[in-house]
Amino acid sequence: MKESASRTKSILKTILKASVSLGGLAYIFSKIPFQEVSKHWTSEALPWIGVVLVTTFLSMCVQANRWKGLLLDNAKGIKFRTFYAYIALGYFFNNLLPSGFGGDAVKTIAFGKRFGNMANSVAAIVISRIMGLLAMFLCFFIALPFVASRYEIPSLYTGAVCVFAFASVVVIVGGLFLDKIRLPHKLSTRYPFLEKLQDAFSIYRSHKKAFFLSIVDSIWLQILSIAMHYAFLRAVGLDVGLDVVTVFTTITVTITMLPISINGIGLRENIQVSLYGTLLGFPADIVLASSLIGYIPMLFQAIQGAIVLFAGKNNKPQNQNV
Repeated sequence: MKESASRTKSILKTILKASVSLGGLAYIFSKIPFQEVSKHWTSEALPWIGVVLVTTFLSMCVQANRWKGLLLDNAKGIKFRTFYAYIALGYFFNNLLPSGFGGDAVKTIAFGKRFGNMANSVAAIVISRIMGLLAMFLCFFIALPFVASRYEIPSLYTGAVCVFAFASVVVIVGGLFLDKIRLPHKLSTRYPFLEKLQDAFSIYRSHKKAFFLSIVDSIWLQILSIAMHYAFLRAVGLDVGLDVVTVFTTITVTITMLPISINGIGLRENIQVSLYGTLLGFPADIVLASSLIGYIPMLFQAIQGAIVLFAGKNNKPQNQNV
């Protein structure tokens, strides 16, 4: 009975998220006709789309390297391409499941089952995610004074970023010292994996080099993300400063992380039109054209993940030397 009620609740949440995404898209296209948007996709955009694909590939490589580094000794004997393959697999499910974190669960479980280090894999992915967010917020707060001196950014946006930034710091610090929390005996007995997870998080206190290198990788990822979003804008002829791109990208990513839509679809387009259109005065149809180009890297990632998924089904499990 409980399982049925939980399933019904999950279905209802998905329906609500889909409604928000579809409603957001319906609203933005009711204001900006698609034919007005599509005319901005010209052959001049192709070089910038090339930049988008290159930065997407490099970002996936850096993510794979960061994950490999955070797995410490557990990563020995596992080739880099294996980590890249699981990163691609995660993106395949990220772009299909109602939550942007669904792919992390899939790739972590798949990797953990295959190589027998589930707790460490989970801890490494969580640390990776949070470090990525902290790098993004760091760039945001560095660029914010320069942007705020020229434009009046709604306090709702900056407030949301501050809340998420604080939550990320709490999670990363809490994770490193998770072993200091004594779990109730009944809980640890029923779920022995939790104690393994505590140890997996706390191990990074004695591996400062790996932790520091994950910070470096996260900063590189944020630089690549800024370059990618800059390319979205340049592909439709918009010339915007990198400080503005940094701030507006962080705001967009932060708002779309809220679990109220399917992977931010519908929200992303409206937020970017609001920021670049209302605050900077760019034509809404050009901004929307730029925003929709953002689906190209998602498709590129999903295609790679699909190849990994179907290739995996045709291959028998192998040992760690993959």
